[in-house]
Amino acid sequence: MTAPYARIVADIKRRIADGKLRPGDRVPSTRQLARDWQVALATAAKALALLAQEGVVVAEPRVGTIVAEPRGGRAAARRPEISGNDVTRERIVRAAVEIADAEGLSELTMRGVADRLGMATMSLYRHIGGKDDLVLLMVEAVIDEFPLPEEPPDGWRARLEVSARLQWAGYRAHPWMAGVTSLTRPLPSASLIRHTEWAMAALADTRLDATAKMHVHTLLYSYVQGIAANLELERRALAATGVTADEWMAEQDEHLRWIAESNDYPAFAKVVDDLGGDFDLDLDRLFEFGLGPLLDGLAKVIDQPTPFQP
Repeated sequence: MTAPYARIVADIKRRIADGKLRPGDRVPSTRQLARDWQVALATAAKALALLAQEGVVVAEPRVGTIVAEPRGGRAAARRPEISGNDVTRERIVRAAVEIADAEGLSELTMRGVADRLGMATMSLYRHIGGKDDLVLLMVEAVIDEFPLPEEPPDGWRARLEVSARLQWAGYRAHPWMAGVTSLTRPLPSASLIRHTEWAMAALADTRLDATAKMHVHTLLYSYVQGIAANLELERRALAATGVTADEWMAEQDEHLRWIAESNDYPAFAKVVDDLGGDFDLDLDRLFEFGLGPLLDGLAKVIDQPTPFQP
């Protein structure tokens, strides 16, 4: 009769061979094995120890026991072995950004990043603490693609405009960024703080108090982020439906015309009639349309002769 620990060993090996457990996946813990197989903890521990001796599993600090990387044969051909020197944090972050750019942040998983790099999922944790840490590093990398100039232009307005335009460029290149951080729960990102520092330096010689300075910075940030959020929303809608924004609007044309002609909304009906069906909501044009007036309005607050009181 086969010993209980040997049956556990055989079962785990079979699950690996069948692909139900892949390199980097956690295997059941000693306690879970004891519960599932109704054996003593010592028996379950003996099974894991034997698997480790054979090189089938390996203990990963702060993670647990995982399926070891293959060292040859057909499995190795399916997932090439990669040495630690080849896989750097920068490559992991770049792979994650590529996935988020193509599929959205909601589709980003540690396993997806590992598969793209050809490494075990749990191996990522030698470089990255977890998905939250990975997202923070992604934000840092993306913002660093659009660095603030070493020499700022003259005047608070020109400085704030530079920051806003660089943020917009970052969102345009990586739409998922707009959904990463909120006003009430900002990320502890050094790269984001550089924009805050830039804004505070721009406003340093103004009459605004500390609260008003933060309000100005937050308002400008939320303006850029608020428009940019629609870039990712459109990407999601297109991925889910296969219908472009123009096609969707065309489908709503009859219903919108009925609303406009109902006489309940005369001002709206007049604008629709004046447009003659010729209106294209271009987010870049909308950003440009609003940025100048927003800065004009802030000028009335920042440049007024008496300190602003919110």
